Amino acid sequence: MIAIAPSLLSADFGRLDEEIAAVHEAGADWIHLDVMDGHFVPNLTFGAPIVKRLKKRPGLVYDAHLMVTDPDALIEDFAAAGTDRLTVHAEAPRHLHRTIQLVRQHGMRPGVSLNPATPLAAVEYILEDVELVLIMSVNPGFGGQAYIPAATRKIGALRQMIRERGLDVTIQVDGGISPQTIGEAAGAGASVFVAGTAVFGQQDYREAIVTLRRLAEQAAP
Repeated sequence: MIAIAPSLLSADFGRLDEEIAAVHEAGADWIHLDVMDGHFVPNLTFGAPIVKRLKKRPGLVYDAHLMVTDPDALIEDFAAAGTDRLTVHAEAPRHLHRTIQLVRQHGMRPGVSLNPATPLAAVEYILEDVELVLIMSVNPGFGGQAYIPAATRKIGALRQMIRERGLDVTIQVDGGISPQTIGEAAGAGASVFVAGTAVFGQQDYREAIVTLRRLAEQAAP
């Protein structure tokens, strides 16, 4: 099942509730929350207090992506803020397995993310414990970057690894997703697509989401 997850990183921060309502009504499946600490990545966005004040919309998944040095310190706050899914970077925690278990213990569905240069070996021994793997197709920190082609091979190799183990793990891709690149990522095996400027940067959110979904569905294996 294809899911389109507009990223709030590209939304108007002065009117977040309105922006979320607009993409929800336009057909978005998830809202992607890019949380950056200015240390793990060279940018600073928002934390759990902002997420907590966002109006929770029924049926819309709140998907937090922690691009932070110490994710363990934030897990409880994001759970209390109403986050449904929470993804941490394999490169950040000292004890990744413990961090993933902490996410689950707080009632959220755990995911793990890999930076472009991080090999799949980093999740080889955690794959059975997560529900999602997020492949970064840009170097994290800023929106509007171009898709890194090597991400396609990584998505394909991850899909094969998941199939060989008989697991039910979702592949999400984030970075440079547009009508020109979503088919490539979908064809390799991704099913959840984080889209920033490809949605929030367009005049018609519904048309943008419909187009992305159609192209992904056409290319899906």
